[in-house]
Amino acid sequence: MKIIIIGAGFTGTQLARRLISEKNDVTLIESNEETVRHALNRLDCMVVQAEGNNLATLQDAGIAKADALVAVTESDELNMITCSLVDSVYPNIIKIARVRNDDYYANSAGKDDDTKKDSTRPLYGIDFMVHPDIEAAEAIVGAVEHGAVTDVVDFENCDFELVSLYVEEGSFLVGKRVQDLKKLTQSAFLIGFIEENGEPFLPTGSTVLNAGNRIGLVTRKKNLDEFLTLCGSKTAVLKKVALVGAGRIGTVIADRLISNYKKRTPFGLFGSKHKANHEFIIIEADSKRAQEAAERFADANVYNADVSDESFIEEEDLNTFDLVIAATSNHELNMITSAYMKTLGVGKAVCLVQSSNYASIARNIGIDVAVPIKDAVVDSILSHLRGESVTGIHTLAEGELEIIEAVLPADSPVLGQKLRQIASPGSFVVLLIQEQDNGCFDVPCGDTLFKNGDRLVMLTYSKDVKATLETFGVGN
Repeated sequence: MKIIIIGAGFTGTQLARRLISEKNDVTLIESNEETVRHALNRLDCMVVQAEGNNLATLQDAGIAKADALVAVTESDELNMITCSLVDSVYPNIIKIARVRNDDYYANSAGKDDDTKKDSTRPLYGIDFMVHPDIEAAEAIVGAVEHGAVTDVVDFENCDFELVSLYVEEGSFLVGKRVQDLKKLTQSAFLIGFIEENGEPFLPTGSTVLNAGNRIGLVTRKKNLDEFLTLCGSKTAVLKKVALVGAGRIGTVIADRLISNYKKRTPFGLFGSKHKANHEFIIIEADSKRAQEAAERFADANVYNADVSDESFIEEEDLNTFDLVIAATSNHELNMITSAYMKTLGVGKAVCLVQSSNYASIARNIGIDVAVPIKDAVVDSILSHLRGESVTGIHTLAEGELEIIEAVLPADSPVLGQKLRQIASPGSFVVLLIQEQDNGCFDVPCGDTLFKNGDRLVMLTYSKDVKATLETFGVGN
């Protein structure tokens, strides 16, 4: 594919790096001279210093022959204008824009249908709008609802999930071979990857688990407690939760947590009968945001305060809280806040960070869960670029591994074959299959037969993504 990316910030360069590794033709357009030099030193692609919303610049970059345009500058409006400009001249090109402002999504949801002059064209001329705040907030909420003990990857309309768990010293799993684990449980599961000493790999049946291993486990959501016990851990009861940051992401997190609680019994999310004034608090340093949060969330105590203020920490007994969620726009501060709270005695800490590299650092300093916002954006964009058969992308293990959700097309070369016939140990793993016949997800076995329309969840090394897509006949 030929892809033009507008914006060479962190997201633009990460996206370009992933696309280049798959042998795509990438052109990066950036107006800032220093950012251009930075990109030229790190990427093997054409980098142009120019304004991306200029049609002449885009034509010089080869927009007429491009398959897709991706606008990921820091300006929502610039991203949208650029896509609209291209759509007016080149409507058949896929156009993707990163957009943070919720107001634009209200229109795209169809609430103002009379504003759509041409129903055959997407609103604003944008085929896909990517909202990084929503995706990051959902990831944090998912981790919190699992007791903040694991990273979680959910799959749409699926009762299975992938969780990352640590094998603790003295647990049932230490010294066991992967092929022998089925003797320990009746629950369906699959170990997709193992990370040892910071290095991830796809295991075989003879792989032996060691204390300190981080495993990527696929199982049904209801079975998490059982596997935590096998790993030597347990689900944390979160009675007292503090959310730091009431910006866009913090607001979504609070909305989701409070809404999810109200759907449950009085002994739901926070582990005991809800006492909002004592069990869920929001801390925001900006007075205007704090006031807005107080008006919006009647079920929480909102404090206009600096979370690092020792007198505030002592007055509110923050050291007694079960969980602190650091979700400000300052990602370094989130890490510092989370690590500091852990030293004070807070049970669990979840924080928002910039990228998977920062997530690795966060885990190394004792933070329980770190959600990389930039990686979520790149994954979402890639899922739209991989073709209609690919429905989802998830990056794992600091970018070393990738999960691909895809539907087998009618011309897939694996149709009519069994998994054992096309298996490639050490290259990819089929984690789950949803057969079109019955609509149920399950962990596949060697005799699983592939049929047209089956939905697969596959795990592979990032460097092997293109080969894996070709094996199953999905993607571009």
